[in-house]
Amino acid sequence: MAIFLQAATNGLLLGGVYGLVSAGLTLIFGVMRIVNFAHGEFLMLGMFATYWLGRASGLHPYVLLVPVGVLMFGVGLLVQRALIDRVLGRTDEAQILLTVGLSAFLQGAALFVWGADYRTIPTPLASASVAVGPVYLSVARLVAFGVAVVLAAGLYVLLVRTDLGRAMRAAAENREVALLLGIDTGRIYRLAFGIGTGLVGVAGALMAPVLATFPTVGTLFALTAFVVVVLGGMGDIVGAMIGGMIIGVTEALIATYVALDLAPLATFLIFLLILLVRPQGLLGKGRV
Repeated sequence: MAIFLQAATNGLLLGGVYGLVSAGLTLIFGVMRIVNFAHGEFLMLGMFATYWLGRASGLHPYVLLVPVGVLMFGVGLLVQRALIDRVLGRTDEAQILLTVGLSAFLQGAALFVWGADYRTIPTPLASASVAVGPVYLSVARLVAFGVAVVLAAGLYVLLVRTDLGRAMRAAAENREVALLLGIDTGRIYRLAFGIGTGLVGVAGALMAPVLATFPTVGTLFALTAFVVVVLGGMGDIVGAMIGGMIIGVTEALIATYVALDLAPLATFLIFLLILLVRPQGLLGKGRV
């Protein structure tokens, strides 16, 4: 029983980060109706930004959460204005090719600039843990989970309780009607992409003390994020967090009781099952 609780807890904590990564992805899709295949590379950039800013300033990675988030928000604004805006309203193929090409470019650029070496951030919190009964909680993962839940809750409040959130939901529902109501949809799209990129950048900063940083680190997170978004419901923030925790717990249990190498396979089996049984996702309102 202790082994089960330990594995489930570890998966739940990691699932919170999966949920945060997926929340940024589902926000971009929900507002702009574009699937960002470069989302994992933005997480990688967030990890590299945390690593290099930490080396330059000597600050702890958690102190850099806000600067990295703001930096990646700015990157998102620039990418949306320079690239994404050019394919909005065009065919799905054009949008997919652009974001896939952006993903390949960012990976290649990171390999060229920083090389393929694995970089780690030495911090006492990386190996620290606290005991709660028979379960040991990793402090780094506990912090990551807590920050992820707070940010996801803040994003939900932003979308539901603020004028900006209402404008985003209006633009997502019908762009033409939103324009007639005086909503600057171009600004809304830039903010949505910037916020989504900022969230995944913060997720990268949270994972930098836990995982090694290298140019392809975002690939597995991106694949998992797509599964989580489909599982929770495309465009649903709460669904993204719930889906992330489900995937995190499932992977941890499979890795503990079956085989570590089979954990990703279980994730994609869930992906196939949800497409067959409930393609709109757990909290989806209609068929996607």
